Amino acid sequence: KVWVDGGYQATVWRRGAQHGIDVETITRRPAEKGFRPLPRRWVVERTFGWLMQHRRLARDYEALPQRSRAMVLWAMANTMSRRLAGESTQTWRD
Repeated sequence: KVWVDGGYQATVWRRGAQHGIDVETITRRPAEKGFRPLPRRWVVERTFGWLMQHRRLARDYEALPQRSRAMVLWAMANTMSRRLAGESTQTWRD
């Protein structure tokens, strides 16, 4: 399942369907003024935050999409294994 912003067009759903991915749009921003958190938006922002803790993903751009995908999978495996082992995130200031 993939959650996308309300600004995405129908091509995203068609492309997702071609690859067997369930695409769900989070609601568009409300018309009234003021702050209102969007559902599921925090999941995406939290995941981006976890990924940006890995320097290679924050600084380098891979030449091939397959390499970029591999680096994201590596970063998430690293994050999950650290959480399961009860280790804190490694700092670069030691």
